[in-house]
Amino acid sequence: MIDLHAHILPGLDDGPATLEESLAMARAYVDAGFGTVVATPHVIPGLYEPAREEILDGVQRLQAALEEAGIPLAVLPGAEYHLTPDLPRLLDAGALVTLNATGRYLLVELPFHGLPAHAHRTLFELLVAGVTPVIAHPERNDILAGEPCALAEMVERGVRAQVTAASLLGLFGSQVRRAAQRFVREGLAQLVATDAHGPDARLEAGPRAAQLLGDLARRLMRENPAAVLRGDGPEMQSFGTAGSRVGLFSRIIGKMKRV
Repeated sequence: MIDLHAHILPGLDDGPATLEESLAMARAYVDAGFGTVVATPHVIPGLYEPAREEILDGVQRLQAALEEAGIPLAVLPGAEYHLTPDLPRLLDAGALVTLNATGRYLLVELPFHGLPAHAHRTLFELLVAGVTPVIAHPERNDILAGEPCALAEMVERGVRAQVTAASLLGLFGSQVRRAAQRFVREGLAQLVATDAHGPDARLEAGPRAAQLLGDLARRLMRENPAAVLRGDGPEMQSFGTAGSRVGLFSRIIGKMKRV
């Protein structure tokens, strides 16, 4: 399996504090059946602010340590960016780390409560710049969880969604579980990842979620993540009922295109 969302670099955010802890996490990944993970430290202004060079250097150092320790895990560069209106400007300046540094996909985190007023415009500007935003754990945002059509409208416009494995199993509560499972069932989620911060329950949820997903696991946890790493487009499912509605996001994007 491939995990596109892993807080595995030491000392950059709320993941492992030391290299030894990162290596223990890597061993847990191998034991869980993963062969590749993307290191995605938080980038949150005022809280965690690792620079692009710091992330890329951290990935190289960790990969070297993995090879020295004989741990068969490939670690690739990435980051999880809190959605701020500065993202398009930072992208243009070459300051962001896209998933596997292909320049094609950017992992973006929404707040758990509400959507920022700039959210739609910022996502649109990233799309116009040729970068596809991948929304991390949309099921944990109360707006998207309560209004699946809002996520459907984003996906229709080119945004992609990544559900957390632990959410599918109910580790964040029943409401989050229902939203995550609905997003998968209706084809609104194209990816499933662990969002692990250590050799913890989130990491362990990976293979358990794969069992729950059955045949879908190959697409959501192997084929689509591999396509993202190549810079290709992940395979899309047809939308369910939520995907047939057009609302605020579509209207805003339509207005922007006419400006």
